Amino acid sequence: MKLSKLLLSATLAFAATGAFAQAYPTKPIRWVVPYTPGGFTDNVTRMVTAQLQTILGQTIVIENKPGANSIIGVETVAKAPPDGYTLLTVITAHAANASLYEERMANPATRDLIPISLVGVSPLIMTASKAFAPNTVGELITYARANPGKVSFASSGVGSAAHLTSELLAHTAKIQMVHIPYKGTAPAVTDLISGNVQILVDVPSSMMQHVESGKVKALGMFASKRLPAAPNVPTLPESGGPPIQSASWVMFLAPAGTPPDIVKRLSDAVAQAVRSPELSARFAELAIIPVGNTPAEARKYLDDEIAKWKQVIKTANVKAE
Repeated sequence: MKLSKLLLSATLAFAATGAFAQAYPTKPIRWVVPYTPGGFTDNVTRMVTAQLQTILGQTIVIENKPGANSIIGVETVAKAPPDGYTLLTVITAHAANASLYEERMANPATRDLIPISLVGVSPLIMTASKAFAPNTVGELITYARANPGKVSFASSGVGSAAHLTSELLAHTAKIQMVHIPYKGTAPAVTDLISGNVQILVDVPSSMMQHVESGKVKALGMFASKRLPAAPNVPTLPESGGPPIQSASWVMFLAPAGTPPDIVKRLSDAVAQAVRSPELSARFAELAIIPVGNTPAEARKYLDDEIAKWKQVIKTANVKAE
């Protein structure tokens, strides 16, 4: 009799969980973006969540919560109830933060948060000031070897994809470059255009308008093949550089402990959104490759990125600000 009651209780609990997941969401969803409005992370989140609102049938409220290299927003969601109503967007810097800010974060990248889906991947582009003599990555490497420490590269901040990719290139090519971190891409672009820095690596959606207007030069794309959105920009090997591939990516996360059925519901919705004709076309214009994978696939991708950037941080002796 006791065994029967236990089995009945377990069955009812399972059924209740399944029913809850089927009903989800029943109220608006709070979506934390740990960066300021208007940037790459914020724009991609708003594009995708606009589709998710229709798919899920609920309002999604974006809350920009910048600070501490995204850690403030990350900690906010990591401490939220695991009910599917507080979610998070992260980018490549999140994987780097797991090493750069290991003590403060207590590694919520792998412990306190769980992936929902990898949304999209945007290969990075290397650009140069018009006043900088080299016109290819090969010429940059030759110049930097002849002038150690005289090439400066900007980035949107310490630990960003732009920063660590530039460090990876320097290490691979055995050259020395001076890092000049900025608080975001916009001021870095301003100094690149004015010639105060020589090199800037960032996403094509931030840089191609300046390349096409002739304000800066495109040296190469950190991709395996040329992108339809930038067909005239060569890959790094085509430009005389090493075969490095690197990208800024966008991933959606939830607090650890969120019911698997809800995580799957969200993951399926993200896949549907990013593969819609409207969003696919918009992503193509911005040189973003849509993904929309499973939680397990997203976890594997995040773990690989954490390991990759941990090695770069160690090799380049990158320190947190």
